[in-house]
Amino acid sequence: MHIVVCIKQVPDSAQIRVHPVTNTIMRQGVPAIVNPYDLFSLEEALRLKDRFGGRVTVLCMGPPMAEAALRKCLAYGADEAVLVTDRAFAGSDTLATSYALASAIRQIQKDMAVDLVFAGKQTIDGDTAQVGPGIAKRLDMGLLTYVSKIEALDLEAREITVHRRAEGGVQVLKTKTPCLITMLEGVNEMRFATMPNMFRAARYPLKQWDKDAAGIEDVAKIGLKGSPTIVSKVFAPQPKAKRADMIETESGEPRDIAITLLTKLFTQHPKLEKEIDKQAA
Repeated sequence: MHIVVCIKQVPDSAQIRVHPVTNTIMRQGVPAIVNPYDLFSLEEALRLKDRFGGRVTVLCMGPPMAEAALRKCLAYGADEAVLVTDRAFAGSDTLATSYALASAIRQIQKDMAVDLVFAGKQTIDGDTAQVGPGIAKRLDMGLLTYVSKIEALDLEAREITVHRRAEGGVQVLKTKTPCLITMLEGVNEMRFATMPNMFRAARYPLKQWDKDAAGIEDVAKIGLKGSPTIVSKVFAPQPKAKRADMIETESGEPRDIAITLLTKLFTQHPKLEKEIDKQAA
């Protein structure tokens, strides 16, 4: 069994700032991390490898500095890592990114057939959740999104059964492999890197593919040329000037707290009490 996990190196969103004049994201001095949503998919791929054997290949498109993210995934237990990096990919949106990653996966398939592709539900920098489905479409694979559990995997029948979180409940879906899966957050916990894997990750001869090695057939579909998305404005949320109100109650009993809050709420909004009474009637 061969599993490919697509990851992305992203800036730590907790430390991102927006330039007050140019309204652009200031990335200088912001540490880069593996997209947290990708780690849920990586862990699930490693668990399948533990159960059924096989190989896990981690794939990333990004600048040369993204090598650190791939080595971290190798330390967790991935077997192979490929970095797709070229100046021609600069400025790629989700459409161009899915094209490049799909092309790279086709190149990986030439070495060994791919049974499953995992991708993060979304990234914390773009939050579009479009790259995974875009890859599945380009590779003509079945798509399973928001998966909360992999119920069963039959390698001989080439079938996989999953639980998919949907609005109003859980869907149990069965499909043929190969297919692409995006895991839901919080469904597992990333394992710790072992010392042997950390040494192996540090020594690993990382594969770096340019646009030619990645099998890009049409350069007009990558980079800025292949990116129709236009970002009109980036801005930071305005801080609230009003401070929180301190409310004192006679006791910590829920009844006293509720009465105090309702009294204050109705005092600030006199019409609210009448509207509630009208709706209740």
